[in-house]
Amino acid sequence: MRVAIVNDYEVVVHGLAAMLAPYRDRVRVVEVDVDGHVASEVDVTLMDTFAQQPITDSHLEQVLSSPRAGKVVVFTWNMQPELVDLALAKGARGYLDKSTHAEQLVEALEKVAGGDVVVSPSFGPGTDTDLEPADTQGDWPGRAHGLSPREAEVLALITQGLTNTDIARRTYLSINSVKTYIRNAYRKIGVTRRSQAVRWGLENSMTPGSERTRTPRGQAGT
Repeated sequence: MRVAIVNDYEVVVHGLAAMLAPYRDRVRVVEVDVDGHVASEVDVTLMDTFAQQPITDSHLEQVLSSPRAGKVVVFTWNMQPELVDLALAKGARGYLDKSTHAEQLVEALEKVAGGDVVVSPSFGPGTDTDLEPADTQGDWPGRAHGLSPREAEVLALITQGLTNTDIARRTYLSINSVKTYIRNAYRKIGVTRRSQAVRWGLENSMTPGSERTRTPRGQAGT
């Protein structure tokens, strides 16, 4: 099964490629892409949503419109039922929680490639969607500096110029949770002001990149 991985952040796509590398006998990652245009002919495109909200904007449609992208699977922390329904209505064939472990992810991708629609269980009533995601797979910008996945995502969105209100809307977090993640991130990177955080983000790969790699790291020789 040939797979492409799509996200705006290089470290994210390469992290997912490395996560899938032990299963190269079942999954061949032939392209990691940060511009949304899949150039290689693949069976499945895995679309990571770090620092994006591709379901409600044009990102998902852009990937779905690629004639080479095959079946598209969304990989996300945001499992709200309305987002799942919207993604499937637009044409996605899978919608998977980022706490999905590597082998489960491979199994899900195989099912999608075989024609199934695969969706991780959505959050039930009373679930606190503001909690930090558990067992997040792959990699993310700022991890080496101790940032958690959500702290890194919030900081990436600050670096992109979003306000706290914009970030809350993009991440489906409460404004209080956004402020908590900001405080924690600032403490870990040693800044106290937003301008300092933006500068730190610009200097530490917290902005979207522009790269396409046909032989992703961790998949050499496949």
